[in-house]
Amino acid sequence: MKEKSGTAAAAANTRNTGPGRLLIAVYAIFAISASARAGYQILTKFSEAPLAYLLSAFAALVYVVATVSLAKSGRTWFKVSLAAVLVELVGVLVVGALSIFDAVQFPHETVWSMFGRGYGFVPLVLPILGLAWLYRRRPRGAVPAAG
Repeated sequence: MKEKSGTAAAAANTRNTGPGRLLIAVYAIFAISASARAGYQILTKFSEAPLAYLLSAFAALVYVVATVSLAKSGRTWFKVSLAAVLVELVGVLVVGALSIFDAVQFPHETVWSMFGRGYGFVPLVLPILGLAWLYRRRPRGAVPAAG
């Protein structure tokens, strides 16, 4: 009987069910598109905007880590997911602000430029949705409940 309750607890802690699958799919799309974009930019035009293109590669890496960690269950993967999504949120806010206030450093757009304007602002909304999903699906004792 203990095995069943352990299985039920493990299932309750997964982040890859229901709306989580859609979230993972969107992260996977961004991981692929950001990786392809960064790879192309670095290979063909790196000297034109090295900072922007390196940040594109960093964004791609963050999306890959977020995709994989959201798809996995367990406390460690939860923590990796949380860290990746927080880094993504900070990245999109910082790069978004810098691309507006220091446009000289960003002559070409990145995924996070102008808060993800080139991607319909999805890069700005995605980490907020990701954090909300992670909060709802957190393992017991991982993050204190509000209230």
